Amino acid sequence: MSDPARTDTTIWVVSDGRRGIENQALGLAEAAQRALPHSTRVERVVARKDGFVTLPALSRPDIWIGCGRAAVPLARRHKRIFPDCVFAYVQDPRTRHDDFDLIAAPAHDRLTRPNAVTMIGSPNRITDEALIAARDAFTAQLDPLPGKRAAILIGGHSKRFKLDGASLRYLIARLDSLEAQDVSLMITVSRRTPPAARKRLREHFAGRDRVWYFDGEGENPYFAFLAAADWIFVTEESTNMLVEACATGTPVYVLPLSGTPGKFARLHADLEAYGAVRPYLGRLETWQYPPLQETRRIADILLDRFRQTRLALRREAA
Repeated sequence: MSDPARTDTTIWVVSDGRRGIENQALGLAEAAQRALPHSTRVERVVARKDGFVTLPALSRPDIWIGCGRAAVPLARRHKRIFPDCVFAYVQDPRTRHDDFDLIAAPAHDRLTRPNAVTMIGSPNRITDEALIAARDAFTAQLDPLPGKRAAILIGGHSKRFKLDGASLRYLIARLDSLEAQDVSLMITVSRRTPPAARKRLREHFAGRDRVWYFDGEGENPYFAFLAAADWIFVTEESTNMLVEACATGTPVYVLPLSGTPGKFARLHADLEAYGAVRPYLGRLETWQYPPLQETRRIADILLDRFRQTRLALRREAA
């Protein structure tokens, strides 16, 4: 049994190591870390496809945060080993819901359970400090981009959407129209962006003074793009990129892909109702809204559960 009088805290982040999955759990862990007044460590636990699990040395968790299918079966196993730990899960685990003390589920998943809280989108790692640091780190590359700037966050294929030839042509036409309005473009693609689309974008925007196209080579300027943008454009299939963009307080436009949104229409509606997102109709507008801080809100709920657990342990030990 862990010592209830301890003042330091260890948070385990459990996933299969994929960036988009792990970053959600890391975002929640780091928000909790910032809110705790004492020493807190965040440790990564990676469950590989072959079943091997990498555990941090000489570490036992006080808070366990999982995301992704690989984390779900580990929760029950670790709960037997660390019975005093608070177990949280990001997204809907779709099974074994009762293994968790807290489930942070996207509102568009419509999960209704006593241990579930809903949020707009997913947790992220966006903070003012991270954005400022990223912008400062890339000053030399950002400064030559003249005038107003737009960050263009391009995803790719998903279960419901496709970045096919028609949607790519539409996207390029929209970006050309922005450049014609004297807007500099900071374009980044993701791991889901098809190779053919990457090649087409690279060739189309090659040699343009107003365009910085990043396709994964070298240090990632993603946070710097968010920090330096006057507008942010995001392809509609990416929950993570949409919510990260809305965490900046910068006007966000959605770029359509081929497909149907299904349940994600509710996410888009929630972000529009919040005031962060608008459809792009060919004319740039400027508006203000409070940066979306769902990650901080969920972290506060998680820490409340954690404090209740620690208080109960102290009472038992007294």
